Amino acid sequence: MPEITVTHIALLAGALIVGVLLGWFVRGNRTATEKVAINAGWQEQLKAQRGEHERLLKQNKSLMDQNSQFQASNKDAKMRASELSDALKEAFERRDELQRQIKDIRGNLEVAVTQRDRLQSDIANRVAKADNESAAIKDRDDKIFNLSRELENWQNRLPPLIERYQKRNEEAETLEAELNAARERITALESMVGSDQTRVEPVDPEAMRDGLDASNDPLEETSNVAVEIDEAEVQAEDFADENYEDVDNLLNGDARDNLKLIKGVGPAIEKTLNEMGILRFNQIAEMSEYEIDRVANRMKGFRSRIYREDWIGQARDLHDQKVGG
Repeated sequence: MPEITVTHIALLAGALIVGVLLGWFVRGNRTATEKVAINAGWQEQLKAQRGEHERLLKQNKSLMDQNSQFQASNKDAKMRASELSDALKEAFERRDELQRQIKDIRGNLEVAVTQRDRLQSDIANRVAKADNESAAIKDRDDKIFNLSRELENWQNRLPPLIERYQKRNEEAETLEAELNAARERITALESMVGSDQTRVEPVDPEAMRDGLDASNDPLEETSNVAVEIDEAEVQAEDFADENYEDVDNLLNGDARDNLKLIKGVGPAIEKTLNEMGILRFNQIAEMSEYEIDRVANRMKGFRSRIYREDWIGQARDLHDQKVGG
């Protein structure tokens, strides 16, 4: 390794100094250049900042205007919000009122529905009742029609029956007069029986039978006359019974029912009821307690039997069958 001398060190120191100077000079130039560049950059930045500042001022002014507008609109919005709040409050109150009204309406609707259902039920019942009444009216009209036909038939049959009754009545009166005369004659003849007295009476030739003449011959046995008178009485009674039966049928419209159709009523009971004026089923069906007592008094022990055998119910059914038929 070579030996380092002072010269070498001096050269090194000189080279170092020259290098430092060159470096300082280069650095100075570079610093100046950088300073110029930095100044230019600062100028540009300042210019840009001024432009930005102006822009910001304009923007700030615009924002201030917008802020003023915003504050005005905010004020309007607050006023609008207050109005909306009041309107909302009124709307809530109106909603509550409407809810109450809806509740009341629902209650009224339920009452109306209940009334409607009740009315529909009433209407259905009335319709059914009207149908029943219509059927009853139809039945009544049919009965009235049938009765009118029967009445018309009786109106046609009544004059001949009345004429027949009047004729029979006149014949009965004539027979009764003849019967009274015959009885008087019998009484007179009976008073003369057993005596020798001869009685002369005027004789009507037309009244003499078998061509006999009046004479003073002894009278025949009065038994023959009595037999003739008895036969006349029987004929008169038969005629009266027949006549009264015709009159009774006429007055009762020939409506005497066969009461023996009622269970528990035989011929004897029917005859007793007819004698009491009970001739038809509807009379038994409409019997009152007084009439039941009257029948029970006439036929002892029959009060319980009337209820036990249900004469009234049987008579009602038979009358309905008769009218319906």
